[in-house]
Amino acid sequence: MINVGVLGATGAVGQRFVEQLADHPWFNLSTLAASDRSAGKPYGKIVNWRLDTPFPEKIGKLKVVPTSPKAMKDVDLVFSALPAEIAMDVEKEFADAGIAVCSNASSYRMEKDVPLVVPEVNPDHLGLIDVQKDAGRDGFIVTNPNCSTIVMVTALAPLRQFKFTDIRVATMQAISGAGFAGVAAMSIYDNIIPYIGKEEEKMETETLKIMGTLKGSKVTNAPFKVSASCHRVPVIDGHTMAVWADIKEPVDKLKKAYRDYKPPIKGLPTQPAESIHFFEEEPDRPQPRLDRMRGKGMTVSVGRLREGVRFIAMGHNTIRGAAGASVLNAELIVKKKYL
Repeated sequence: MINVGVLGATGAVGQRFVEQLADHPWFNLSTLAASDRSAGKPYGKIVNWRLDTPFPEKIGKLKVVPTSPKAMKDVDLVFSALPAEIAMDVEKEFADAGIAVCSNASSYRMEKDVPLVVPEVNPDHLGLIDVQKDAGRDGFIVTNPNCSTIVMVTALAPLRQFKFTDIRVATMQAISGAGFAGVAAMSIYDNIIPYIGKEEEKMETETLKIMGTLKGSKVTNAPFKVSASCHRVPVIDGHTMAVWADIKEPVDKLKKAYRDYKPPIKGLPTQPAESIHFFEEEPDRPQPRLDRMRGKGMTVSVGRLREGVRFIAMGHNTIRGAAGASVLNAELIVKKKYL
């Protein structure tokens, strides 16, 4: 078993990390870090558990420690659920101290030597870990993308065999993506908010790096353009998006690509039986309330594929789009023997 810890363990994504790791077959969740005011107290006493899964009582006994490498020296890897402005300094400190970091924060996603990974899409990008090591860093940082970006690039994976130069996407994003206190009730009830800060920029830039090509010590961006319009809607969990791609091939060929799709990885504990569930016949799917928990929240659902080329993609934003994605990256790191 590999000893791991969670940074920012009390927040929305931090709780998802705890949920994902409490009974993990490869990882022993031995350390939880949070703010200084929580340090020294049992996790079960200070966390306001808001998930709809039972609280893992054995984890509740762990005493929270300060967010520093010295306080977490017995772990080999940490999962970061820190806010981006805090993660910039803290994650580097952990990596410099020889601890691997799997980060859900945006701070290092676009750094040239940091892998931005979705295992079903670009597992080879973990090769950038070697670039960090060659630069003298004892540990390393690996990031997962923004929650909406993850859903879209996973949904696009079967279509990479076809030529396209333009991707357009309109998202309908769940309120949990803003954290527990992120959207005021009076703002979201009976409403749609047509703006999410920096979300469109993240989708437009991260997608190109993820779907780009690793050549030597750097990633060459994918040769297409992404245009995104992002919206917050009154759904608890599950980001839904309408995607347009200028693919000229007949839709029947694209449907076959989805039916035949097999991910380039297998054998990881968090990987679902279906990375992508394709609704070929149902005209009204996917729907977040009905489909977000497919594959324990790790499956991306795709439907309404039609001429244009147009389709709907949907995935659980705090599992597939955040904590689960980071845990899957860590499993791939172990399988590739980087840890």
